[in-house]
Amino acid sequence: MREPARKRQARIADLVESRGSARITDLADELGVSVVTVRRDVEELARRGEVRRGHGVARSLQPMAAASTVPPDGVTGDTVGMVIPERNSYLTESVQAAREAAEKAGLRLALHIAADEHDAERTAVRSALDAGARGLLLSPRWRTADEAARDHSWLHDLDVPVVLLERRPERGSSHYELDCVRSDHAYGVHLALGHLTSLGHRRIVLAARDDSPTARVIQAEFAGQTAARGIGEGCTAILSSRTAGPDPRAADPRAVDLAETLRGTGATATLIHSDMDALVLVQRLREAGVEVPRDCSVVAYNDVVADMGQIALTAVAPPKAEVGRAALGLLLRQLDHAREGRWPGAARHLELLPGLVVRDSTAPRS
Repeated sequence: MREPARKRQARIADLVESRGSARITDLADELGVSVVTVRRDVEELARRGEVRRGHGVARSLQPMAAASTVPPDGVTGDTVGMVIPERNSYLTESVQAAREAAEKAGLRLALHIAADEHDAERTAVRSALDAGARGLLLSPRWRTADEAARDHSWLHDLDVPVVLLERRPERGSSHYELDCVRSDHAYGVHLALGHLTSLGHRRIVLAARDDSPTARVIQAEFAGQTAARGIGEGCTAILSSRTAGPDPRAADPRAVDLAETLRGTGATATLIHSDMDALVLVQRLREAGVEVPRDCSVVAYNDVVADMGQIALTAVAPPKAEVGRAALGLLLRQLDHAREGRWPGAARHLELLPGLVVRDSTAPRS
């Protein structure tokens, strides 16, 4: 005979209270029912305030209260983890802003760096959780679309609140339901092209990597927006030396000389992602006899160090600090709902608009 729902839910509540937490799949196996049934039971228990529901897990209300007064060894107070790739200066402002927001909320933000190697993010996440992180801000490297797809299962199965930072999962993926905050890079491309075309430039080249989700968005938007503006002819995508190949430090055989491309296409302007690359490429243009902005106007993308070169570069400036604060805000929302035993509701996907900082590297077409 099938066990009544109320009796089964009481058993679930007892199991969760005795263990502190339990995975939905494990409860389903023990009770001999489907995962869907247990998930519905946990939702009902959470609604009644008897357990807390997380991503694929049910938690007791008691450990949550204890955790606030007895933190893990080496941890001061409630801690949230932030996992970012190594050598990623773009995220520095986001990290600092998230840290300040966490401190205002009485939380400690612990930073974990994922090395540039296979499965590094998963290892860093495990380290953060072992150190007592109650929630995660996560910016996976995702150098290729396949790499992002391989992260579907383990990201979806994390049993703490997660917010993706400067990343947005593909629609239909198992972790599309995660909260995320990113800059609207399509709008960033729009700002760059609008500025250059207002100066009379009609042939514009993109110089960009293809080893990050941001770079791939910029490439796709550049192609679409230049075509829509009627300036697509001669707008060639240039791949810089570091790509998503087996060895990210190896030279890319597809890389093209920017000065030669400008001359070959008759382009008078270029958008370069990122501004770290822009500083290098502007120097190479000068060595090749191409003066900026006299012969070629340059817009950099990211605005991390764009104003620090010999020529201060006009740059698209994503709202890096605001992204960090918004991501921490979404994580706090999930943590607050978890403390109250409430399901946080619909996931949030936020996009914040970049700005454009005009400096010395752009000028009217001569």
